[in-house]
Amino acid sequence: MRKLLLLLMLLSVSLLQAQEYFPTNTGVKSTKNTTVAFTNAKIYVTPTQVIKKGTLLVKDGKVIGVGKSINIPKGAKTVDLSGKSIYPSFIDIYSDFGVKKPQRPRGGGQRPQYDAARKGYYWNDHIRPETDASNSFAFDGRKAKDLVKAGFGVVNTHMHDGIVRGNGVLVALNANSSDAYRVLDKRSAQYLSFSKSVQSRQSYPTSRMGAMALLRQMYLDADWYAGGNAKNKDAALEALNSNKSLVQIFDAGNQLDVLRADKVGDEFGIQYTIVGGGDEFERINDVKATAATFIIPINFRNAYDVSNPLLASQISLGDMRRWNQEPTNLAVLDKNGVRFALTTHDLKSASLFHKNLQKAIKYGFDKTKALEALTTVPAQILGKTDIGNLRSGSYANFLITNGDVLDKGTTIYENWVQGERNVVNDMNVQDITGTYAFSVDGKSFDLTVSGKDAKQSGSLKSGEAKIKSKFSFSDGWIHLTINDGGYFTRIVAQPTQNGMSGTAYDINGNESAWSATKKASSKKSDKKKGKKKKNSAPTVMPVSYPNIGMGNFSQPKQETILIKNVTVWTSEADGILENTDVLLKDGKIAQVGKNLKARRAKVIDGTGKHLTAGIIDEHSHIAASAINEAGHNSTAEVTIEDVVNPNDINIYRNLAGGVTSIQILHGSANPIGGRSAIIKLKWGENADNMIYNNTPKFIKFALGENVKQSNWGDNQTVRFPQTRMGTEQVFVDYFQRAKEYDALKKSGKPYRKDIELETLAEIINKERFISCHSYVQSEINMLMKVAEQFNFNINTFTHILEGYKVADKMKEHGVGGSTFSDWWAYKYEVNDAIPYNAAIMHDAGVTVAINSDDREMSRRLNQEAAKTVKYGGVNEIDAWNMVTINPAKLLHIDNRTGSIKVGKDADIVLWSHHPLSVYAKAEKTIIDGKVYFDIEEDMKKRAAIKKEKSKLINMMLSEKLNGGKVQAPRKKVLKNFTCDTE
Repeated sequence: MRKLLLLLMLLSVSLLQAQEYFPTNTGVKSTKNTTVAFTNAKIYVTPTQVIKKGTLLVKDGKVIGVGKSINIPKGAKTVDLSGKSIYPSFIDIYSDFGVKKPQRPRGGGQRPQYDAARKGYYWNDHIRPETDASNSFAFDGRKAKDLVKAGFGVVNTHMHDGIVRGNGVLVALNANSSDAYRVLDKRSAQYLSFSKSVQSRQSYPTSRMGAMALLRQMYLDADWYAGGNAKNKDAALEALNSNKSLVQIFDAGNQLDVLRADKVGDEFGIQYTIVGGGDEFERINDVKATAATFIIPINFRNAYDVSNPLLASQISLGDMRRWNQEPTNLAVLDKNGVRFALTTHDLKSASLFHKNLQKAIKYGFDKTKALEALTTVPAQILGKTDIGNLRSGSYANFLITNGDVLDKGTTIYENWVQGERNVVNDMNVQDITGTYAFSVDGKSFDLTVSGKDAKQSGSLKSGEAKIKSKFSFSDGWIHLTINDGGYFTRIVAQPTQNGMSGTAYDINGNESAWSATKKASSKKSDKKKGKKKKNSAPTVMPVSYPNIGMGNFSQPKQETILIKNVTVWTSEADGILENTDVLLKDGKIAQVGKNLKARRAKVIDGTGKHLTAGIIDEHSHIAASAINEAGHNSTAEVTIEDVVNPNDINIYRNLAGGVTSIQILHGSANPIGGRSAIIKLKWGENADNMIYNNTPKFIKFALGENVKQSNWGDNQTVRFPQTRMGTEQVFVDYFQRAKEYDALKKSGKPYRKDIELETLAEIINKERFISCHSYVQSEINMLMKVAEQFNFNINTFTHILEGYKVADKMKEHGVGGSTFSDWWAYKYEVNDAIPYNAAIMHDAGVTVAINSDDREMSRRLNQEAAKTVKYGGVNEIDAWNMVTINPAKLLHIDNRTGSIKVGKDADIVLWSHHPLSVYAKAEKTIIDGKVYFDIEEDMKKRAAIKKEKSKLINMMLSEKLNGGKVQAPRKKVLKNFTCDTE
């Protein structure tokens, strides 16, 4: 049999290397018969089309017939595969196989690079659609061997570099062929990501929102270019337009970026095939709603080493849960009807693939769907009908196994690629599993052989004691070395019908005939073991939203709520109302008065408590995955709405402090920053559901040290501006350009759509408001004058710590002030700050808010507001208005929230004490009539977290004790975004 198969292999190789039109110089030219018939096998033509005892007919690297009654041509080689199975070889649709990793350019120093280094290409070096992976492809025999061993026959590879990465190459893992034959497609797909190219030091983009903005502008520019409007030739845009017809594969990498990538694609009518991160189960409904096809890696994390209680306490519940839940991801995707392929991407070794896939199957993933994800689905994604199946006309890429290819105990014998045989395991190895009894040197032993085929291994016992030994079985010979107390006995034997026989060499070197008898197995005991194993399903923790401690296992429901006999701080002309009732219905404030009644309402006794509108933080940096896009001096094209992070624990902590709405501002890295996101803190919802509907449009500007980079280090002296005078010129220049752009747009003439200038034109047209980071009075005056030059007003000066010096001018201009209560002297330009700032601006008639700019301060803004009573004698009602109705006015949402008034959104907080007191606790925080924070439920959540963590720790300890791999605990450091640190 071995000789026959070797001959077949040689024939197939010779066919590949000798083309029919080549001359023959070494002998008589003849045609060799390369037809091979594999008979009596269980053949998976596709995962759902299975033929029992069928025949697979292969010729010239292709399938020419498959079925039960196949005519085998005369002279064909026949291989009997009775008891064996044939599967299509797997396809890895997302790989870097054979493509050399690009190198970062040398030199350039430590100074940032702001402009593109390439000439004749797009203005951003990280857009590289012209990259042709076939130009740098070199077949990697070593990696090919590993992939073939794991069951793969075809890989789809590309250069993993850049935001747009160019096209890929579809390659058969045919080691003995040439690229002319094994390269199936030189333009298999176009690839994209959010990651910059290592081949360029160009700064922009520095953030996820910058990458998204860049992709949007790129698509707009590509359409403009395709219309013949551009004066210059752009090789990158030409390639991008040329690649439009290809499958677009986007490497997102996690569930939040999956949704962000899909968002960009939807805006331009592109349905990306998205490479996920294995955490899709955490937001499965949102993932399903993308309607995308996915490529999913199965790189499960190891358990954490929790043997040290102090280190274990540093591991977040979310990380512990993910170790437990990640293996369910494929099953969850499948059950929700999400179509996906699998990949070895992110695995350290292809050998781990089967282990992880088998774990996923153990956790509920369907085997047929698993096969589809490795064969037919990737083929369909790539639009290929001749791979991933064994229909006539397809490539002869197939596996020969001794059973279900996805079972743990199954052996892959051979992997044929384009009709070329690759031996993974010798299929002629005899099965010698079982327990054998024998005696050597007067001692009795039991040898137990387990496993299958080449994976058979042996363990030795003497009675109940385990004996050190080394066992191997290859080429029909058994080798056993017994280490009995330091004395070695060596045995060489061959299997017999009922056992083994051979020669034993004792401790003195004496030879003797040796034999072992196979014991009868206890079938009853085996059945019991099998039944027990089958019924033991893994314990999986439920998923919360978000999937971390304090997450919600079910979303809050809108309720009709009647709060009775409470002290109501209206933040309206009515002031404070004693012993008053408030009715919340359909997410709105329905009634305010005494002795209110409502059928089926949930009644809350407010006696001795205080009810206020929810706190609004005008200047926050929580709940975002990025804050600064620092790559340019103007980044008006980016928006925080793209990077809202609903999983940030600070959302919950702010709810516990009575905060219901925030403006997430861009940082202060540049004079013209990015657009804002105004959100309600709907803990557990996705990002889109947090953002206000029809939100007012805002953008962050900045003045001072940060934008001129005086505090960025000695290398940051390249970007304009470097002075406060230069900062003014940035504003004037960009607004003049925006004015001219808007005039051209309104003229009806052709124009190149520019997202940045569109945004700035909205400011000039009074459709977008500016919130400006500010400190020094001279710059505050400067920006008001620039605004008046272009006939608009600044909406808010935030920080505004020298506002007390120019309060009269602020009032005249019509700008509000959002300030700190008592921060000062934390950097040079703040030296003149005083805690009376808020009171002085308020007395001058400026609308004043107290903000946080800090994830910790935002949890106690009620106390920050109270400080204005001490510093400046502001009355309690006006002080409270600085964190409720005043920020609502500054954000232009005061018609919806910020006070307790009939018809407004039911965004309210029930306090245990006077809200300006340090003793006040938010007992209930309600948004749109839904309770998002409840102090009693909070205590229950804490107890549940402790219990769940203990359970997971015990599971991980068990994993370690049973020989599983563990990883060292890593303390998760949460970023504290502020204007001055990020």
